[in-house]
Amino acid sequence: MARRRQIYEGKAKILYEGPEPGTLIQYFKDDATAFNAQKRGTINGKGVLNNRISEHVFTLLGNIGVPTHFIRRLNMREQLIRQVEIVPIEVIVRNVAAGTLSKRLGIEEGTQLPRTLIEYCYKDDALGDPLVAEEHIACFNWCSQDELHDIQDMAIRINDFMSGMFAAVGIRLIDFKLEFGRLWDGDYSRIILADEISPDGCRLWDMTTNEKLDKDRFRRDLGGEVEAYQEVARRLGLLPEGGDNAVLDLETHRKKKGS
Repeated sequence: MARRRQIYEGKAKILYEGPEPGTLIQYFKDDATAFNAQKRGTINGKGVLNNRISEHVFTLLGNIGVPTHFIRRLNMREQLIRQVEIVPIEVIVRNVAAGTLSKRLGIEEGTQLPRTLIEYCYKDDALGDPLVAEEHIACFNWCSQDELHDIQDMAIRINDFMSGMFAAVGIRLIDFKLEFGRLWDGDYSRIILADEISPDGCRLWDMTTNEKLDKDRFRRDLGGEVEAYQEVARRLGLLPEGGDNAVLDLETHRKKKGS
């Protein structure tokens, strides 16, 4: 079967036209980037793991009434999603000081914040996704005030749910990023959750040891990236305990099967 037309390629995913109008196929790559793509590498099997983890989280969020672009997982690396107009804002939800927040404000990493903090970045790779305020969003009309309220409400709800979900398997949700899009129906649109939720865009620490189970292992040259992602999937019940994880890398799996 011929590959469908490519619509867009980002740092971690490729979007292809979907089988029906208003749908896309989202393909998860093994490519890893950090520091605005200044650092590049590959984490074998990452795309497969992120596909499964994101499917799991989006399905659970849909079950509690959070509208998302996710329709269903198609195979090991692809999802069928609704086509949306992406709001050009990255929403960062922080529960614990880490990463750029610690650097900017001189707060020790691991410090519990007195309240959940929501930050916004303007999505523009050439500019380095700069931090912006609500006033910038309103001034440049990146989204309406009503849309921003919907985004904020969903971000808090998602944070509450995910914090509990990860805590139940011994993982502390430090911070994470979200993207939202407009789903159009004629002249009317509504805001829904888009992109993905995976260890690529979440900081996840073991609650007992503070071991990092996310892309910081790649950013900071800690090693063990694949094992960390697999551990998250395993704790969420998406990988069998002690199973053969090589199947997660489709290319390796095919070579083993001689196909």
